Amino acid sequence: MNQNSKYSPGVLSLLPMFYVGWSDCVLSPSEMELIHKKIKQFDLLSESDKALLISWTDPKNPPNASLFKEWVQVIKDRSNDLNDDAKRNLVELGIQMANQGTQNSDGAFWLDKKSKDALEDIEVALGIHNSESSNLILNQISEKDQNEKPKVSGFDILKMKSVLDDEFETEKDIYRAFLRDPKFKLEVIRDKEDHRAKVLEWLQYICDQGFGLISFPEYNGGEKNIGKFASFFEITAYHDISLTIKLGVQIGLFGGAIMNLGTKFHHDKYLNEAGRGKLLGCFAMTETGHGSNVRALETTAIYNHEQGTIIVNSPSEQAGKEYIGNALHGRMAAVFAQLIVNGKNHGIHCVLVPYRDIDGNLLDGIRVEDCGYKLGLNGVDNGRIWFNQVSVPKENLLDRFGDINDKGEYESKIENPAKRFFTMLGTLVGGRVSVALGALSASKKALHIAIKYGSKRRQFGSELGAEETILMDYPSHQRRLLPNLAKAYALDFALSKLKKLYMEKAGTDMRDVETLAAALKAYTTWFNTDNIQQCREACGGKGYLMENAFADLKADTDVFSTFEGDNVVLMQLVAKGLLSEFKQHFNEDGFFGVMRFLASRFGTSISEKNPYNIRRTDVNHLLDYNFQLHSFKYRKEKLLFSIVQRMRSYLKKQINAYDAYLKCQNHMLKLADAYAELIILESFQEGIQKVKDQAIQNHLIRMRNLFALSALEKDKGWFLENDYFVGAKSKAIRRVINKLCQEVRADANAYVDAFAIPSALVNAEIV
Repeated sequence: MNQNSKYSPGVLSLLPMFYVGWSDCVLSPSEMELIHKKIKQFDLLSESDKALLISWTDPKNPPNASLFKEWVQVIKDRSNDLNDDAKRNLVELGIQMANQGTQNSDGAFWLDKKSKDALEDIEVALGIHNSESSNLILNQISEKDQNEKPKVSGFDILKMKSVLDDEFETEKDIYRAFLRDPKFKLEVIRDKEDHRAKVLEWLQYICDQGFGLISFPEYNGGEKNIGKFASFFEITAYHDISLTIKLGVQIGLFGGAIMNLGTKFHHDKYLNEAGRGKLLGCFAMTETGHGSNVRALETTAIYNHEQGTIIVNSPSEQAGKEYIGNALHGRMAAVFAQLIVNGKNHGIHCVLVPYRDIDGNLLDGIRVEDCGYKLGLNGVDNGRIWFNQVSVPKENLLDRFGDINDKGEYESKIENPAKRFFTMLGTLVGGRVSVALGALSASKKALHIAIKYGSKRRQFGSELGAEETILMDYPSHQRRLLPNLAKAYALDFALSKLKKLYMEKAGTDMRDVETLAAALKAYTTWFNTDNIQQCREACGGKGYLMENAFADLKADTDVFSTFEGDNVVLMQLVAKGLLSEFKQHFNEDGFFGVMRFLASRFGTSISEKNPYNIRRTDVNHLLDYNFQLHSFKYRKEKLLFSIVQRMRSYLKKQINAYDAYLKCQNHMLKLADAYAELIILESFQEGIQKVKDQAIQNHLIRMRNLFALSALEKDKGWFLENDYFVGAKSKAIRRVINKLCQEVRADANAYVDAFAIPSALVNAEIV
């Protein structure tokens, strides 16, 4: 039997929709429920047709590659002889495919008006009306010659989307489709309790779908795929960010603490329930009195050998765990405390402490207070927790890096307490990776709204009565938005690289990842705060309305700069990491080794910092990646070397190391920022070189140029002070940026379309 007669007219009528539905990669619970109902009500389908179609909606058994390929071929074969009107949408295409050869003696076709209504209902149920995939297939079958396809931009948006989504494109499409489900409809909820209840409901849908288990080990029902989970976290930030944070607390922090700090005993006992949302938990690290100073936490965990228990206690009011997500909904806390065994303090360890029973009642010795309303994220149930001599079994100690043996003695494979502490915290670096990804998603959403609005809103004209000018055509409007768009693209590549590095290094020495994650988390979240403000202002009064998303974007992401590590503290850690690298060369290689090290680092100064180069203003020079890279490298290395010189000078004057660090603190922050921008530029270029499509590569190079030159312009004071370039070169950079903004403006809508933010998640009336 040939392919064209294999399926009945009823199945053929739905085949294009099923193809697109699975192209979008997911059928969510509410979609399946509605689809089954509509199929059963479709009178013209036989019982065998209904059974076949319903079998194609099982997310646990999706169509295999062979069946999917067969569908594509049937659609192409059936559509060859159809007129263009039949290819306007999936319903029309299905009707024409079904009606081919089915006309009876009365001239009636198989499908009538009532049947068309049923097909339209199923299309809505599938959530694919005007989806990217449906538009793509309709374009493919309606174009005889793809070379004649009219261009709507200078590049193929879907190809650019694939580049940005990178290796997780399929997974990201699944998550986008899942969050388009009506059950995730975005609402403006101002009542704190209602908002928390809705976010908890959404979290449970996610866990029911199995997404909460993605990062956990296979033997606990997961995939041990940190990258896939980080990608899901990234996509949820297009939705209500309270959900993003709630998910991060439950899976990334609570579940992550068990997975990374515990052993198989803890994994088997808790991870599956945590991933399925059956055991809600929290991550109780920060205390009111200590903030980022984790090593100085006051909470104690004292081992009682006779009882075989650990007594967890908050010795003061200031020792209460502060700002704890899931504190009101959770039942178990991963508590970070000073572990004391036989009277000796072995430093910070993590202990699992149940604090509510199955019915939600607080257990003895536990006090929880609601943090109340916050600037944002009011869908997250933040609270404060105190422990009053709470006893838990010894087995509740997460003992991967430190344990208590049967004799009641502390033991650890890592003898040095400082190294043990930093190794322990290094396993939790994924939180910083995820926060950076979430912040970038929020920035992309803000840029999408502002650029789309600016591309249609008109204001003022050349003269009274003349047509007003599109906002995006004003150079000032381009200047406030398009360099930020370029920076968002640059950060996309940098964070993709960070995510891959984190995946590769998981379970090994994470020091280089920690430094990179700290730098990019701080840089991205600071950028996000500035960018959302610019985007809001670019939309005028419309941007101030609650209905246009900026209010929640601003409020919900403002805290990103201070959680998972205060940005200023993180940037100091970055600088210290760079100084440690410098120090290592002194200790290991001696004087001549250091000279070789400095020569390799400052080689660019010979060729770049000379009377000719510092005055070069030609466009080719400014757009040359080598010039951009050398500039960024020179700044970072000069700052590093000057800090070392200052530190040595202070130490020679008998100033202790801590005070010397304080005197260099602002200088260190400058170094960390320069390091972050160098990493971003290098990552962007590495990503560009991997792109095979020349048009896409050219458009990315344009964005790289805009990012790099904007960064140089922003810091022109430093470059001028250090004689790296003169005033004429600074002016030339400004002129080239203006020209680049004009070029990017032509494709600005396409650049933001490539972010592929589902319209249901944009949630802005002005777009």
